Amino acid sequence: MKKNSTIILGAFILFVGMTGCKKYLDIVPQNVGTLDYAFRNRSEAEKYLFTCYSTLQQRSNMVNDPWFATGGELVLPQEYLGQTNLTAPGLQLVKGGVQNKDNPVLNYWDGSGSAPGYYDAIRRCNTFLENVDKPIDLQSFEKERWIAEAKFLKAYYHFFLAKMYGPIPMVKNNTPVTAPTEETRPKRDPVDSVLSYVVQLLDEAADGLPIQIDNPDQELGRITRVIALSLKAEVLVAQASPLFNGNPDYAGFKNKDGSPLFSSTPNNALWAKAAQACKDAIDLAESVGLGLYTYIMPPNIPANLSDSLVKEMNFRAAITETWDKNKELVWALNGSFGWQQQMFPKLVSGAVVARGQNTIACPFSVTDLFYTRNGVPIEEDNTWDYANRFSAATGDASRQFYIKQGYETIKNNFDREVRYYASFGFDGGIWFGNAVYTPAGSLLSIQGKGASSISGVSNAESGNVFGIWPKKLCNYLTVNNATSYTASNYRLPLIRMADLYLLYAECLNEANGPSEEVYHYLDMVRARTGLKGIVESWARYSNNPGKPLTRDGLRQIIHRERRIELCMEGKAGWDLRRWKEYLEVATRPIQGWTVSQTTTAGYYQLTTFYVPSLSIKDYLWPISSSELLVNQNLVQNPYW
Repeated sequence: MKKNSTIILGAFILFVGMTGCKKYLDIVPQNVGTLDYAFRNRSEAEKYLFTCYSTLQQRSNMVNDPWFATGGELVLPQEYLGQTNLTAPGLQLVKGGVQNKDNPVLNYWDGSGSAPGYYDAIRRCNTFLENVDKPIDLQSFEKERWIAEAKFLKAYYHFFLAKMYGPIPMVKNNTPVTAPTEETRPKRDPVDSVLSYVVQLLDEAADGLPIQIDNPDQELGRITRVIALSLKAEVLVAQASPLFNGNPDYAGFKNKDGSPLFSSTPNNALWAKAAQACKDAIDLAESVGLGLYTYIMPPNIPANLSDSLVKEMNFRAAITETWDKNKELVWALNGSFGWQQQMFPKLVSGAVVARGQNTIACPFSVTDLFYTRNGVPIEEDNTWDYANRFSAATGDASRQFYIKQGYETIKNNFDREVRYYASFGFDGGIWFGNAVYTPAGSLLSIQGKGASSISGVSNAESGNVFGIWPKKLCNYLTVNNATSYTASNYRLPLIRMADLYLLYAECLNEANGPSEEVYHYLDMVRARTGLKGIVESWARYSNNPGKPLTRDGLRQIIHRERRIELCMEGKAGWDLRRWKEYLEVATRPIQGWTVSQTTTAGYYQLTTFYVPSLSIKDYLWPISSSELLVNQNLVQNPYW
């Protein structure tokens, strides 16, 4: 951390990288010289508040989000395509061996390595809180809300850093420029103290925040009480989870003065506390009409859309629906998700192909997470032919809305749950969208075998070399045809209601084991796409029918449900770490299909692109070596 200054440094440029910003994101202080000027009136103070928001908004460029980038659900195989125009270093972290302590990738501590500096953001929040009383024309109700927003943002930035680095120095107040040098070199605070402080700030902020936004044209994206309670739930879940709750891997991690930075023994009571926070957030959200999304059919979509496609869109459009219509959306950033073109397949002959388009892919192992149509894992389903899943099969009329009729693919793509078809594009898979919505044989499909196929890899700079597309992150209203590429932008959720429901189920199970309430929240999420309840599905179709009836078995189910439901939404990179399952999952071989082959037998041979080189040190980010030289009271994270 660099020494604080009470001088505002030039013009702080707000970057969101997208269009459609609301008023509160468009205005930032320009050429501000002193704090007196910045807080001389209501208007200037409001501009300063928006600079506190601005660092948060940069997270909308999700490839630079540590949890989105390291979840292992998306791969940018630049080394195989010879590309030079795509800059997404975070997506290269999944390979391992890339992160380092001299110049850390995504260095949110210092503000380098394609990341903003979150300690700088915290200091801006402190500066705002220290000076918000100065404007004489600021009404009391506005000041209360602005203070609450600044406290929320300060809490958020601390929590984000704690997720990355574990124990961090808290910056409760800015250090004066006249302070002795030693005061500018804080040591790390225990992780429990940091998380408790974050909760304290969120509690202080909650009452001053509106429950929901009353002026959506101008204020969507600003913090609400629902968002504050939801983030509080996430913080308490983190505190209860194995990474931070009595983790033996960090038992000897101490400051230089010998003070411990991690609790030495697990405290299971933390799960009950987290459960209550989840329930508080859910209750408040539902009181203002939030809940699970169901498909809102635009006027240009046929009213007789098949039940299969409606179920798919109940899930798929929950991500891409506009935020003013999406009742499931708890929190999103103002900036649009900007990577659709790098994920969107060619679906028609002559479609526009830009350099770097159609290159971000999903590794095969992620698709294996998803259930059969019976709602149980493919390796457990006693009616699904797991042993022969790579043998050839041809699409028929009964599956025509998910697999192209008459097209040869493999059994692995047959009889999967709806979320599988909503999440992934694959050779022979139907792609509802791209301006073709007729619910019959004319729907578009991916055809990926060989370079000459419509969706195949035809050159070294554009093409999905894994043969698996992140369909979930491509808006079905986006169009790529022979004349143009037209993106229908959306805002990727940071928190949605299904996320809260699954967190609550997890906490209840960890606190007290299986119960009807746990099953209720799990089943509610599953029912949207037509799956039966957990207990019924396992009893009827699993070769391990008693799995949901034990705490350990249900834990496995809940973890998998979160990874399926929230796949590619920037959750897995953190969930896997807090569960201490990251290395088990992230070190599996990164594989895709042999896309150069034109036959079914040749194409459906798994190719290993690389085996990730990750170790226990990758659970936390390293502090840069230069920061350790500046502040000799800091200790490096373990194993670095």
